[in-house]
Amino acid sequence: MKERDVPGPKRINLALQGGGAHGAFTWGVLDRLLQDEEIEIAGISGTSAGALNGAALKAGMISGGREGARANLDWLWSRVGSQSDVRLLDWMRGLDPGRMARAIEYSPAFAFADLWSRVISPYSYGPFYRNPLERIVEAFDYDKVCADAGPDLFICATRVRSGKIKIFSGHEITTQSILASACLPTLFQAVEIDDPETGRREAYWDGGYTGNPALFPLFARHLPDDIVIVNINPLEREGVPVTPHQIQNRINEISFNSSLLRELRAISFVQRLLEDGTLTTDRKSRVLVHMIADDALMNDLSVATKLMPNGFVLDRLKTAGQEAADAFLAAHKNDLNRVGTVDLAETYG
Repeated sequence: MKERDVPGPKRINLALQGGGAHGAFTWGVLDRLLQDEEIEIAGISGTSAGALNGAALKAGMISGGREGARANLDWLWSRVGSQSDVRLLDWMRGLDPGRMARAIEYSPAFAFADLWSRVISPYSYGPFYRNPLERIVEAFDYDKVCADAGPDLFICATRVRSGKIKIFSGHEITTQSILASACLPTLFQAVEIDDPETGRREAYWDGGYTGNPALFPLFARHLPDDIVIVNINPLEREGVPVTPHQIQNRINEISFNSSLLRELRAISFVQRLLEDGTLTTDRKSRVLVHMIADDALMNDLSVATKLMPNGFVLDRLKTAGQEAADAFLAAHKNDLNRVGTVDLAETYG
């Protein structure tokens, strides 16, 4: 692929994966990117935790620039961490992330919650049901989240009836659409929203089933070619899962990576057509793909740390995200707007 020298700021799009409390890793990545004034975030596609991160970043940026975005992300994750009583988990202080994950995984609280989710429907609560994320999400300033200024924001959810992806943008982004993007059906009741596309009131589940996150909204001509994927679901795990927890965790990772892998394979195919001249850039622009991840850390964690947020895990994930973003910028900042840093043909071709 030919390199291109582009003057001015490094304009990028962000593709933010969902993964429950592991989205705190993305918090750390965003915190580091926002500190670099040469990086300009033009578009964001987010699913589940990625949707919350994207909305918090955009609203904060419009309120107070880069520091406003950082502060709003800090507020978001302080609220997420408060959803569990960390006093009950104080004995885990000082454990490394892997041991902490296993401690949570085999704790009575997680065992009970896991069993409960398998035998009790979220519809069994009747009038007492309320999505615990609602108090956080409804506190966003939607005049700013939906504003024309700032990065373009796209939120992904899955339409239950058809199994197709739904992209919310602009004034379609509401408390309900963000909750829909983060709606795991074993934990939460489907989120119902009037859909002008179908003329029906549609039920939605987590966007991770159909786009984790969707990349295609970022292909718009006015957006830059560079897509930086913040990956929090490890693509590979060595060894065969053997325990029930390991098996369930790997099923979750594979299913939530499948839509992203399909899009990356499609991008790789189009890139090959561009390279051999079958397609020209006046018909389809190039996509320069980058990825920020810490697969070693995520391989040490599990579905338990996704579902039971606590301050210790969130802080460590934030630090890991900051370090991963710092390493990416040190290695590839000069590649932005010039060349992709993920070998799509070798990795996904």
